[in-house]
Amino acid sequence: MTEEKPKVKSTIFEQIKEFEDEIRNTKYNKRTQHHIGLVKAKIARLKEKQETRTKSAKKGEGYAVKRTGDATVILVGFPSVGKSTLLNGLTNAESKVAAYAFTTLTVIPGLLEYKHAKIQLLDVPGVIRGAAAGTGRGKEVLAVMRSADLTVILVDVFEPYQLSVLKKEIYDSGIRINQKKPNVSIKQVSKGGLDISFVVKPTKIDRETASSVLREFKINNAQVVIRDDIDVDQLIDVIEANKRYIPAIIVLNKIDMVDDDYLKGVKAKISDCIPISAEKNINLDILKEEIFRKLTFIRIFLKEVGKKADMDVPLIMREGCTIKDVCEKIHRDFINKFKFARVWGKSAKFPGQKFMFDHKLTDEDVLQLHIK
Repeated sequence: MTEEKPKVKSTIFEQIKEFEDEIRNTKYNKRTQHHIGLVKAKIARLKEKQETRTKSAKKGEGYAVKRTGDATVILVGFPSVGKSTLLNGLTNAESKVAAYAFTTLTVIPGLLEYKHAKIQLLDVPGVIRGAAAGTGRGKEVLAVMRSADLTVILVDVFEPYQLSVLKKEIYDSGIRINQKKPNVSIKQVSKGGLDISFVVKPTKIDRETASSVLREFKINNAQVVIRDDIDVDQLIDVIEANKRYIPAIIVLNKIDMVDDDYLKGVKAKISDCIPISAEKNINLDILKEEIFRKLTFIRIFLKEVGKKADMDVPLIMREGCTIKDVCEKIHRDFINKFKFARVWGKSAKFPGQKFMFDHKLTDEDVLQLHIK
C-alpha cells in the first residue's frame, strides 16, 4: 500500500487564478449572481493579503513628485506613444524625445498655463501589460497617478488595443477613472447582525449577495445604507476603502499618419476620445480646453476693502471649494487671522453677503476677506 502524499497548499496567486477561472467559466444570471459575488469578494480578500505582503517586503515604491500649480495632470500610455512630444507641445518642458521605447526614465514635469490656470503636467515612463503587478516601472507610475487630479490616457492610433490594456492595469492598481465614489455608508456596530437598506431600487445586487460579501470581509454587525444602484465590484471597493477616483481623458495620438477612413474606424471602437497629433500640433487647443473643463476649475475674483475687485486676474480654485480653501491657498496665516468674508455673485443671496469659513463659492464670485 503506497503512502498518499499530503496536498501542497496552493499559493495566494494560484488561489486567485482558480477563483478567476471559476468566474470566467460561470455564466452570469440571476441564479449565479450570489455565487459570483461571493467569489469576487474572496478574490478581493486574497489580493488584499497579497498586497500587504508585497508592501512589507518592498518599501519606498514610487517617484517623489513635488506638486505645484492649481492642479496636477499625469500623461499615461505605452512606451513610444508620444507622451514626451505631447508634454513639449502643451508646456514649456523639455522632455527627451526619441523613437524607441522607454526613453523616459523618470518623471518629467511641465507647466501648462491656460485661462490663468497653472496646470502641472507629468510625463512618466510607459505603462505596459502587467504594470499593476510590478512589470517594468508600472507600480511606481501608477503610484504617481493616484496623487494626480486628472489622467490623460494616450493611445497610439495604430494600436487601439492599448486602451483596454491600460484600463485594466489602472483598475487593478485600485484607481477608478471617470467614476464617482459610490454613495454607500457602512457603520459597524457591536451586535444585531447586518441591517442593509436600499434607498434606490437595486438592479445589480441583491440583499443576500450584499450580506455574503460583507461577511466575507468579516463585517457581521453593521448598519448599511446603499444610496446608489451599485454592483458587487463597487460594494467591494467601498468596503476596502482604498480606491482612488480620478477623471480621465482618452487621447488618440498620431492621427497625421492615417487617412480619414482609418481614423473613423478607430474612433468607432474608442468612443469619447480626442484625436490629436502631438508631433504636428493638431487639436492641442481642443485638448487644453478639455483638460481645463475636466479639472472643474472656477474663477474667484478678489476684492480689497474699499477698492474695486480685480476682474482681470482671477484666483483659480476647484468646484466645491470653500472660503477656507481660498484662505489656505493665499496664505496659511489667513486661517488664524480670518474674521469673516463678504461675497458678491451666484453663491450669495444678496450683494456683499457676510459669510464664514464653510461657505461654498461658485464660478466668478467676488470675494472680500476681512483679516485681523
